[in-house]
Amino acid sequence: MNQDELLAEQFEAHRTRLRAVAYRMLSSVTEADDAVQEAWLRLNRANANEVENLGGWLTTVVARVCLDMLRSRTARREDSLDVHDYDPIIAHEDTGDPEHEALLADSLGVALLVVLDTLAPAERLAFVLHDMFAVPFDEIAPILGRTPTAARQLASRARRRVQTPGTTPDADRTVQRQVVDAFLAASRDGDFEALVRLLDPDAVQRADRVAVEAGASSEVRGAAAVAETFSGRARAAKLALVDGFAGAVWAPGGQPRVVFVFTIEEGKIVEIELLADPEQLARLDLAILND
Repeated sequence: MNQDELLAEQFEAHRTRLRAVAYRMLSSVTEADDAVQEAWLRLNRANANEVENLGGWLTTVVARVCLDMLRSRTARREDSLDVHDYDPIIAHEDTGDPEHEALLADSLGVALLVVLDTLAPAERLAFVLHDMFAVPFDEIAPILGRTPTAARQLASRARRRVQTPGTTPDADRTVQRQVVDAFLAASRDGDFEALVRLLDPDAVQRADRVAVEAGASSEVRGAAAVAETFSGRARAAKLALVDGFAGAVWAPGGQPRVVFVFTIEEGKIVEIELLADPEQLARLDLAILND
């Protein structure tokens, strides 16, 4: 068996799991197959000999491809829940493989697909990879360009939505926007007390490598300390949607330079991430909400 044949055989050993990941991310058999095919093409372009954990590498690639596909869906979205999309994988892919059946069994219900389709792309990825495939948050975080803590919060939000399928994210996101808007206003006004009230007592602020090189602290803990770093600042920051959630962005000349990602629980800010790495920013779905 030559090297190309060996690589193809190794890939085929992971195909079932990769397709299950992609289907749960996209709710579409056709798109799932496209994502898996893209993973195969990227594997062929990579140096497979340098990949220590092929399964993990392929899962990461498929997840990133699916995330890009979710983010690129336009307002005129395809009806990804059509029976012609998911019926074939249920009715016609009877491989007799118990692992295959186990991977798909809990995700093929239309009700679950409907709920998953209401999630923001980052939420959906964190939930699918962690809750359905036991991928650690340390491995999910780099895919999203977030910290493991933020990835955990995304999965937690998604889990609540899945466990209460009759709800929609609109109310939660309205609260998030109100909290972030109030925080930015208090920051511009230098209202230290208002900032503290909006923060969880154990709030933490983290910054990525590029933001630290620009002068930000890598980590700040406690409501008072975080409020101090923002008091009288963030004057040029704009309210924005970051992967579907309320956040903020500093974008001089319309070019995002720093994104502020907020994790909010029960109306309080528990974490703020400062992202300035251009590669991370390019992976985010950003929309400025005010001028």
